[in-house]
Amino acid sequence: MLALMMDRALSLPSILEYAALYHGDREVVTRTVEGPIHRYDYASALARSKRMANALLAMGVKPGDRVATLAWSTHRHFELYYAVSGIGAVLHTINPRLHPDQVAWVANHAEDSVLFFDISFGELVGDLAAKLPLVKTFVAMTDRDHLPTQAPAGTLVYEELIDAHSPDFTWPEVDERQASGLCYTSGTTGNPKGVLYSHRSTVLHAMALVAPDTFDLGARDAVLPCAQMYHANAWCTPYAAPLVGAKLILPGRHLDGPSICELAVAERATFLLGVPTIWVGVLDHLDQTGGKLTTVRNIAIGGSAPTASLVSRVEEKLGATVRQIWGMTETSPLGVINTALAKHADEGALGAASRKLKQGRGLWGVDLRIVDEAGEILPRDGKSPGQLQVRGPWVASAYFKNEGAQAFTDDGWFDTGDIATLDPEGYLRLTDRAKDVIKSGGEWISTLDLEDAVCSHPAVAMAAAIGVPHPKWDERPLLLVVLRPGQTADPEVLKAHVAERVARWWTPDEVRIVDSLPIGPTGKVLKRELRDQVATAAV
Repeated sequence: MLALMMDRALSLPSILEYAALYHGDREVVTRTVEGPIHRYDYASALARSKRMANALLAMGVKPGDRVATLAWSTHRHFELYYAVSGIGAVLHTINPRLHPDQVAWVANHAEDSVLFFDISFGELVGDLAAKLPLVKTFVAMTDRDHLPTQAPAGTLVYEELIDAHSPDFTWPEVDERQASGLCYTSGTTGNPKGVLYSHRSTVLHAMALVAPDTFDLGARDAVLPCAQMYHANAWCTPYAAPLVGAKLILPGRHLDGPSICELAVAERATFLLGVPTIWVGVLDHLDQTGGKLTTVRNIAIGGSAPTASLVSRVEEKLGATVRQIWGMTETSPLGVINTALAKHADEGALGAASRKLKQGRGLWGVDLRIVDEAGEILPRDGKSPGQLQVRGPWVASAYFKNEGAQAFTDDGWFDTGDIATLDPEGYLRLTDRAKDVIKSGGEWISTLDLEDAVCSHPAVAMAAAIGVPHPKWDERPLLLVVLRPGQTADPEVLKAHVAERVARWWTPDEVRIVDSLPIGPTGKVLKRELRDQVATAAV
């Protein structure tokens, strides 16, 4: 027997429609790329999103077309989150920290037809335009006075498009399983892989985020996401905040300690999130100035694991509760979050500190399992490490264009590439990474790309890139190089050689020339052994 309930699609525009109707005067505040603070409310954001929806249709954008952004966290980017997906097109947020060649690669792989960009990327877009044959329209996200001179010929101006179109618009009915967003992950070796979100998956994910045991958000909160909107959709906060009518504070391009503290104080932020390096900068600034963030209730830390000292510093300095999270682009990104259970009320300071170092506990919507190399499920005893696999309604079932299919199991799970344990209370703890990528400041760095870059130098025979601990960035690359017989090379010259071939922030802090590298029985470099050797200063 089928139920007699209305079958209403879960759609992203419904979130902003709700916010405008029931929380229409709640603010969206932006530190703009041009400089000044911009503020308006959800009712105005909806009207402008509808104007942009009309503009997109006038450009010829059709359902399923990919519309790209190279943009920071701003009110204009927020409008595109709804306008693009709302007409049935797919919003492709490109990470501008990628090497320019990779920016072009992902835009071409996604088959983007329109590219919106912030003025700080005018030179980049101007240089790349000839390499983007499928992009028919470029739009600078600014007004006429700030249009970059380097922008491609014929570039349209965002504010002129807004002014030229009416806010009269009715969102089309879309299948909730229709694609709404596309994010590429560089958390694997080789080319980035595309993760294609749906309206349904994103709405469900946003609903999960606002729950008390996740981000605990409501209409009285002021949310300051210190993860950029090109990075896993700013951890879905541009959807979660309007879903409950929370104030949304968008930091623009500046995520340094002074800028974040200034916004958080001025706008009375109650919830902040970001990678560990963000909080190092915030705490260092507060220590230097004697300032305080008195309104913050919760801080979510993810991207890479925070240290015990960082968690302690955040909670002592800010008086806020730290909630560590683990997730991936493939999980939208929330996978687990570290919140206490009722039984932990009397756990004491040491017990709480130990628990908070775990990545988090499972929540409804994400199933977790740990398997061994044979695929057998391991016990949840907190002691048996294995491959972490996940599934759920906001977890990817495949990569865009079915690349990287080996990451998805025959029985419907996604293999994360992480090695972890699960304990009897359901807390996940990562113990190692199966892949050899390096996480620096919450962003992935491909060791294969670094090794390929240095091995293109004629003096280099082989190389291995590993991550080493760093007080600010959590990990930074160390490149160990074996030279060809009879060859010599200055490590600084090799570093410069690599810097010319990868994104600037990927450049290793150190290139170290060694006599040999440990090789395993299959001919692969034993990187775990290398990390152990480096840790004990044996190399």
